Amino acid sequence: MDEQNINTESENVQTEEKKEHKPFKRYIAIGVGAIVAIAAGFVIHDALLYQSTDDAYVETTTVQVAPRVSGQITEVYITDNQKVKEGDLVAKIDPADYEVALAQAEAKYERTLLNQKNAKANFKAMQTNIEVAKKDLDRYKALYEKGAVSKQTLDTAQAKYDSAQANLTQSEEALLSQGGNKVADADLREIKALRDKAKLNLGYTNIYAPQSGTVSSRRVEKGMYVNIGSPLFVIVPENVWVVANFKENQLRHMKPGQEVDIKVDTYPNKVFKGKVDSIQRASGAKSSLFPPENAVGSFVKIVQRIPVKIVFTEKIDPNEYSIIPGMSVVPKVRVK
Repeated sequence: MDEQNINTESENVQTEEKKEHKPFKRYIAIGVGAIVAIAAGFVIHDALLYQSTDDAYVETTTVQVAPRVSGQITEVYITDNQKVKEGDLVAKIDPADYEVALAQAEAKYERTLLNQKNAKANFKAMQTNIEVAKKDLDRYKALYEKGAVSKQTLDTAQAKYDSAQANLTQSEEALLSQGGNKVADADLREIKALRDKAKLNLGYTNIYAPQSGTVSSRRVEKGMYVNIGSPLFVIVPENVWVVANFKENQLRHMKPGQEVDIKVDTYPNKVFKGKVDSIQRASGAKSSLFPPENAVGSFVKIVQRIPVKIVFTEKIDPNEYSIIPGMSVVPKVRVK
């Protein structure tokens, strides 16, 4: 009997303890629910104000440096990952062959000019000779009619005039062949163009940096023989931007000029500031070399991604943050 009373009292105590714990558990449930609701509210609020994607990377326009003439590399003035400025001399090609070609072209051009000059001078002299011969002939004709000179003297004057006329015709033909007609003038222009081309080719043996940046993918060494267009190295400029591939349904409220928070995977604790620069007028798939076509009856709808260009609006110290093309980033665009 006593044991039964003890069990009953124990059950009553447990029941009372459960009743005391129920309000406490209810408060915990309410608190957790409130936290979840607040978190959900922040998520929804964030989703309405911002659009983000992890399909984004740092991009730039690299410049591939290649020679404009062929030849053997005699000097290389750059190393891997070296910074260069636009106009810096980076390599040299053996100029010997091009110096000879220029000398030959200049000699041919100067010889042509000299021939033209001589032809003009000779033609002018022949014009003077025929003027003198014509005056002599006219004078001797008048004297012969008066009986003052013999027929032989008149014939000699006539012969001198005929010879002067023949020389004038010959010198005129020579002048025309050296530059007095369209064909000769065109030949002279061609010779001059060949000389100018030879001068350019000699200048091309010095290879200069076309823009400022950092040397990358260097493939040139002293002693190598290079052809026109052979890739020597790449220059990566300091100016970079972000290409973010947003889903098409994320672009409803996105437009150029909107602020962007940019997180680079390499620097997870730093948020860079930027803005939307432009939105590409075609999807990434449509802009590819071989865009997909649905030529068969089956079709599966795929959410397309549209490339968006984002530029940095803050000045970034390259000594502190080395942001280079290809790095993965997560941009967060404020759309409202």
